[in-house]
Amino acid sequence: MDSAIRTPDTSSVIVGVDGSAPARAAALWAAGEAVRRGRPLHIVHGSDTDGRALYLSAETVEEIRAAGRELLDATAKAVTDRYPGLQVTTEFSRTDAVTTLHRAAGLHGTIVVGNRGLGGFGSLMLGSVGLDTAATAENPVIVARGIDGAEERGTVLAAVRDEHDLVCARHAAREAQLRRASVRLLHVWNILQSLGNVVTMLDRVDEIAGGHEKTLRTVTDTIHEEFPDLTVQGEAEKSVSVAGVLVEASHHADLLVMGGRRAPAPLGLGRNLGRVTHSLLHHAHCPVLLIPRPGSRSPRASERETPSGPD
Repeated sequence: MDSAIRTPDTSSVIVGVDGSAPARAAALWAAGEAVRRGRPLHIVHGSDTDGRALYLSAETVEEIRAAGRELLDATAKAVTDRYPGLQVTTEFSRTDAVTTLHRAAGLHGTIVVGNRGLGGFGSLMLGSVGLDTAATAENPVIVARGIDGAEERGTVLAAVRDEHDLVCARHAAREAQLRRASVRLLHVWNILQSLGNVVTMLDRVDEIAGGHEKTLRTVTDTIHEEFPDLTVQGEAEKSVSVAGVLVEASHHADLLVMGGRRAPAPLGLGRNLGRVTHSLLHHAHCPVLLIPRPGSRSPRASERETPSGPD
């Protein structure tokens, strides 16, 4: 790793830049988040020159390095111009962007990525770096969506699927404290998934709904007890589209917090983001904070240990 400044604080906010407008906007948003949390900001650029060493001349590598450092310097200046008191470090890395972000975050950092990168082709599309970072992270990851000209709504939204999302709800409560906002805990259940295709089970709707409301009530009561000074609202909704309800709710939130659930990829190749998580990362109208679910380890966890939120 070729570091332009020093190693980041272990609880820094880490943001990746690639020269795209969404990445620059994400860096400025991440700087505001770092100020809010009272933490340093670490700006990284993964050039992947090591991965392309066989195809690049020494001159080209030097040009990439110079351009990367120029990008980091320009981004750091834009950040410090807006937030003069913020501690900012930068890092140029020869490895790929995803590996660089995970390594920089260490065990306690929070990663921020833009809603799309240089390869993006639409305002709704999350770039491959953002998707891979989110899918393989063991740290919280924020995808900075809906940040251009957005007004504060005063609400942090948390997607609650089951009792395991109490961890996610706690993160949402802490984020709400930082923002002086309220917390909305939203549990959405898909009636078609609950009932299947058996029409004779329709008389069980009330029973199933009661179970879902109990799950939400348990999480909501715990957050009320642990954060007595917060305004906490719990809502349960049934729909044929869990993602659709959450996307609509994100219109009215400053941040959506959800468990970063993963599912096995085809042919056993690693892990993919679940369907609802994937949809929210592409279509939410506010930044999305993914909290890794307990016990949901990715292949990158073992790599980092070696020296060298609802679907």
